[in-house]
Amino acid sequence: MSRKILSLTLALAAASVFMIEPALAGGGGGLPWEGPLQQIQQSITGPVAGAIALAAVAIAGGMLIFGGELNDFARRLVFVVLVAGILLGATQIVALFGAGGASIGVPEVAAATTSELR
Repeated sequence: MSRKILSLTLALAAASVFMIEPALAGGGGGLPWEGPLQQIQQSITGPVAGAIALAAVAIAGGMLIFGGELNDFARRLVFVVLVAGILLGATQIVALFGAGGASIGVPEVAAATTSELR
């Protein structure tokens, strides 16, 4: 019985490998939620979000340093504001170190210069 299950499992795995190729080759795009998500991304990564993140980090840090006796709820609220400010400003923080985001594959300019060298 276990040999039967093993052969069935291998057959299903082989069939799934052949069926996944057309799914990965699909162009995608044009989905109805892409436009609103891109607008949200632009709003979160824009200069206004950077200013809000900077103000949130400064105010939350000041509250933690100079806040004196804060109860547990207020301290947790300040930490939530601090983390939200850091998350909103993460793209600006990463940009300070010279990184611009994920890059998959070889850019066309680099591909052109390497083909000219050959």
